Amino acid sequence: MELSVQDAARAFDVPESTILLWVQNEGLPTFCINGRYRFNHVDLLEWSSLHKRSMVSAAARESARGIQFARLSRALTAGGVHRGISGADAASILASAAERLPLPKADRALAAEVLAEREKHGTTAVGDGIAIPHPRSPLVFPIEAPVVALCFLDKPADFAAADGKPVFALFILLTPTVREHLVLLADLAAALHDPRFRAAVARRAPADEILAFMTAAS
Repeated sequence: MELSVQDAARAFDVPESTILLWVQNEGLPTFCINGRYRFNHVDLLEWSSLHKRSMVSAAARESARGIQFARLSRALTAGGVHRGISGADAASILASAAERLPLPKADRALAAEVLAEREKHGTTAVGDGIAIPHPRSPLVFPIEAPVVALCFLDKPADFAAADGKPVFALFILLTPTVREHLVLLADLAAALHDPRFRAAVARRAPADEILAFMTAAS
């Protein structure tokens, strides 16, 4: 989804001049069409997580914080919390993580391939050891409801994160539609702005504790 400077300013609830300053000084990802800045919705969500700037996205505006946590909790319950993910590099780590996804074997192989290809062209690490692997264009699957799989690595690995920290946790999103992908990504970005949720992930809290936190917050 392409956004204008005005759209981006509305999404972050800041003046348009602030958006332009962020482009110039803080690496807010953008591209030009006919001399005008345009923004990718997914790129903005990634940047907001990395720079810890709250993004008032369309998805966030249409639902309260409690609804976001409840929706994310349902998706994480469906996808599960997985440990023991290992590999020699990002591609093999993503292949290992894909094997834990609630998908047919052929779809797990496709997910691993697409996620690894995306990582070659730009990291999905959002800082503090967390990455949200997903392709540039949302990858949808024949599933009934959105799924989030939280995968903890055996050992932190280099994902070329902007903050230089190795990645220890992956959030992998699976959705049946592009719109649901954007909604779920916005939900996750909002959750990662909560220091308590981020701290629970950082200490690799048990699955029931992470889910209990989201249930209590909803």
